[in-house]
Amino acid sequence: MEPDTPPSGPETLTEPILTGEELAAIGRDLLGQGTTFLEMLLRPWNAYQIGIALALVAVAWLMRRLFGDRVRQWMATREGWPTWRMRILVVLHRRLMGIFYVPLIWLAVFILRETTWPSRSYLLTIIAELATAWLFVALSTRLIRSKLLRLVVRYGAWAFVTLSILNLRDEAAQILDGIGFNLGELRLSLLLLLQAAAIVTVLVLAARFIARTTTERIQRNDDISPSMQVLIVKFLQVGLYGAAIFIGLRATGIDLTGLAVLSGAIGVGLGFGLQKVVSNLVSGVIILLDKSIKPGDVISLGDTFGWINTLGARYASVVTRDGKEYLIPNEDLITGQVVNWSHSNEFVRLDIHFGTAYGDDPHMVRRVAVEAAKGVERVLSDREPVCHITGFGDSSVDYVLRFWITDPTGGLTNIRGNVYLALWDAFKDHGISIPFPQREVKLLEGSTVTTTAPD
Repeated sequence: MEPDTPPSGPETLTEPILTGEELAAIGRDLLGQGTTFLEMLLRPWNAYQIGIALALVAVAWLMRRLFGDRVRQWMATREGWPTWRMRILVVLHRRLMGIFYVPLIWLAVFILRETTWPSRSYLLTIIAELATAWLFVALSTRLIRSKLLRLVVRYGAWAFVTLSILNLRDEAAQILDGIGFNLGELRLSLLLLLQAAAIVTVLVLAARFIARTTTERIQRNDDISPSMQVLIVKFLQVGLYGAAIFIGLRATGIDLTGLAVLSGAIGVGLGFGLQKVVSNLVSGVIILLDKSIKPGDVISLGDTFGWINTLGARYASVVTRDGKEYLIPNEDLITGQVVNWSHSNEFVRLDIHFGTAYGDDPHMVRRVAVEAAKGVERVLSDREPVCHITGFGDSSVDYVLRFWITDPTGGLTNIRGNVYLALWDAFKDHGISIPFPQREVKLLEGSTVTTTAPD
């Protein structure tokens, strides 16, 4: 006899959604509990406990008004303290009322337990537990820098601890689990989505902390080249965030294979719509792998001249001498002609063209030009400048002066200008003239010149 096996089909792969009658029954149960709770509040000792809790709120508010300014003045005198410690003080100062209220209400609970029956402090104990949990959540969520994420986590944690302390977590879970739908073989409910969001958020925050800490260590390692540092950091971030999302979804019981077809269709659509984005991403990886461009390199691309500030996944940040920051897509750096002034070494050769009069000795001109270039700051002395005659022009003997520098990030136009000034001063001291174009006009025999007096 064959063993009983559950029937196959989509019905066995998803949990049934709660019917309307079941949701109504849960609602009636919660309504009954709420009615009982309100009736309980009308009892004398419960009313006394509520009065004590409200009175302690007023006392905590008065203490906040009394000590708040004094604490702020004391904080102003802590100028030498580290920044992280001052931030903690600021957070505690903003929550002074809660910090005062929690010890006060627990003191009231202790006094009531010692002087009367435990049942007469039951409601006050619940209020004390709620106040303590809310204060802890408010202080701990300040560690989250994103304001939106901080608010979501804070209110979500407040709701969770409140339901847990009031013993309503099971009823709330049933209601949230009853709100959902089937997506093929996958059952998605509001409870499942909230659990997935909470777990994924925690794992992503942990991945972000690990990535940031590891990135700082990698960037401090001088044995790794800048381009490899960027590549390692990018792969590390993608791996950590991808693993956090995958593990989070699997931990909540979501079968990712059920979304394979949908994700494939979405991927194809995104592939056609985001061709340029994908191209820039791939180009960025290629740049990091072949090390053709790395942070700190001085490049020229079209009319843009500057040094690489950062290499991103989609673009490269190029800072020019005038303070402008150009965001150049990675694809342009791969397909376009890029001049990397510091690709294999830091040496950059610059050329200056000038001319002198035919009456000047060219041997002396070359010697004076080289000595003038040597005296300019930033011009290398171990790679001596050279000067050559390039031609005989209409009005001058043409020369080219070549010299080397190692700091193109300091600018090219300014160093050329300084060398020109040095040439001007040196030629003036040695009597070398810089000619300008002149034209000789000859009057043919029989020609007359007519002059007109100015008005």
